[in-house]
Amino acid sequence: MRFPSPRRRRTRPDPAGRRAAVLAYPLLGMGVLHFAVPQPFDAIVPSWIPGSARFWTYASGVAELAVGGAVATPSTRRLGATAAIGLFLAVFPANVQMAWDWRRKPWPYAVGAVGRLPLQYPMITHALRVRSEA
Repeated sequence: MRFPSPRRRRTRPDPAGRRAAVLAYPLLGMGVLHFAVPQPFDAIVPSWIPGSARFWTYASGVAELAVGGAVATPSTRRLGATAAIGLFLAVFPANVQMAWDWRRKPWPYAVGAVGRLPLQYPMITHALRVRSEA
């Protein structure tokens, strides 16, 4: 009589799933932060956008939670990754506003704010890859 081995069978790594998680979980985390600590997000909402800054903070938090959830779920991953691209493009004006507002802060803050701007490109290309693998 053969007994089953107590060792676990190794499953193949899922690089596409890991890439999706790298996209989904930061979106989910930032979505939660929009509600837990809204003040920093309120501060970077451009003044030319109609409505209150808090409304846009909460709206973008809901969007990030929805998009992150869609990316995390395999059946909606393609749609979620497409929405992530749109979300990254939609929040770009807030990142520009932050870079402008922080230009006179101490240099690490100013550099960090400006450094966020080119990060949109790899975030978008990552979302495109997740979309193509879904």
